[in-house]
Amino acid sequence: EWVSATERPGGSLLTRQLQELWRRSRGSLAPQRLLFEVTSASVVSERSSKYVLYTIYLIRSGQFDKAPATIARRYSDFEQLNRRLRCRFSCDMANVAFPRKRLRRNFTAETIAKRSRAFEQFLSHLHSIDEIRRSPEFLEFFFLPDLQAAQRLTCTGLYREALATWANAYRLQDRLGVCNSGRFLLTLAGLAVCHQELDQLSEAHGCCEQALQLLEAQGSHPLLGPFLQAHVHLAWKVGKDKRQSEARLQDLREAGLPLQQQPSLKECLIKEPLE
Repeated sequence: EWVSATERPGGSLLTRQLQELWRRSRGSLAPQRLLFEVTSASVVSERSSKYVLYTIYLIRSGQFDKAPATIARRYSDFEQLNRRLRCRFSCDMANVAFPRKRLRRNFTAETIAKRSRAFEQFLSHLHSIDEIRRSPEFLEFFFLPDLQAAQRLTCTGLYREALATWANAYRLQDRLGVCNSGRFLLTLAGLAVCHQELDQLSEAHGCCEQALQLLEAQGSHPLLGPFLQAHVHLAWKVGKDKRQSEARLQDLREAGLPLQQQPSLKECLIKEPLE
């Protein structure tokens, strides 16, 4: 079960949950069935525009999450996803139904309820198609907005709010089975930076350890040096063993990597283009 970063008195629970999710993701060879449930829909008025915002939970079949992975999207977001996927996967999308735009009565309870069910079926159908489920268009529909928001919050120093957003991005990527991607490593970097800024050093150390295990077989990833340096610093702070990371750093030095010129994790996070 998950609790949000703002609900817990200490950070160790979040770290244990991150580690457990990561371990489960490594051991899972087949994608688990995901349920997409619209849990609420609210009418939003902004200046001269008005739209319905749908909140959707991503739930593993047969499991209960106290704080599940969530997204909030409007009709135009779904419409853009539908359009992009039809351009790239025209054959696969031929039998995928999408609710049509209405000229009126868009904000009635009946229309909102019908669209809610239609969006659930739309996402479930997409997720059932292998090529689409693995496509950047489908995946980034879910977690890219959270990554962008978390990056902005981190850059402006709102670390507690950023931490909750990075954590939701983590949950989304875990549910979607993409815990070995560059986006996921960036998410771990965001979690580590925010935990460190909030003086939750054990949690930051745990995030670095997860990242380094993912990077174990890589010798030239741009985040390897920053994660190693952060891990050594945090291990010294919390009294953990840092010898393996120090040895890997020495290997990088001997390979000619100018570690003194390497950016910090926070600098990597701020400079990473998320488009």
